[in-house]
Amino acid sequence: MRKKEKAALAVETLERRYPDAVCSLEYQKSDAFQLLIATRLSAQCTDKRVNMVTPALFAEFPDAKTMAQAPLERVEELIKTCGLYKTKAKDLIAISRMLMEKYGGEVPDTIEELTALPGVGRKTANLVCGDIFGQPAVVTDTHFIRICNRLGLVDTTNPPVVEREMRKLLEPEKSSDFCHRVVLFGREVCTARSPHCADCELAEICPSKG
Repeated sequence: MRKKEKAALAVETLERRYPDAVCSLEYQKSDAFQLLIATRLSAQCTDKRVNMVTPALFAEFPDAKTMAQAPLERVEELIKTCGLYKTKAKDLIAISRMLMEKYGGEVPDTIEELTALPGVGRKTANLVCGDIFGQPAVVTDTHFIRICNRLGLVDTTNPPVVEREMRKLLEPEKSSDFCHRVVLFGREVCTARSPHCADCELAEICPSKG
């Protein structure tokens, strides 16, 4: 089976398993700024922990204008349990200031502009472009990279390379939702340490099955 056919089958299978593909980070619907900030906080931190932190953070600093003027110590205090909080706090304020200076407080809608923001990588930029702006996107989080390798769709753990190769295999209009579904699948079935191959709907096309 060719890789493109295998990818299409994986998309179809996970669509059935997870008909509602949503980001596990919680933010006000269609609010690009809140998703951008939440995703920056999620680096080396669980989405569950971020979701515990962001309500208080956004209650005080709901947009780029307020965050740009926020006292660094207060932002650090609010996000302290997210890990690497000093670096992240500086980034949140710097991101907000750049948004105010260059974009009038709005979040840009291109990968190139988003990755020019302090601390924002391609993973975050793809998530914002896909979930907020409805663009084709490939979010290369750890679950996505692991599962694409196990399925034999890619043979690398380098995130930009995984993104490039998967863009070739996935239908553009389905790529963003597929990434969300893979994350859910990676948490429930194709786990990092002990994948549940006996219960896996993708076992027939997986060369890594136990």
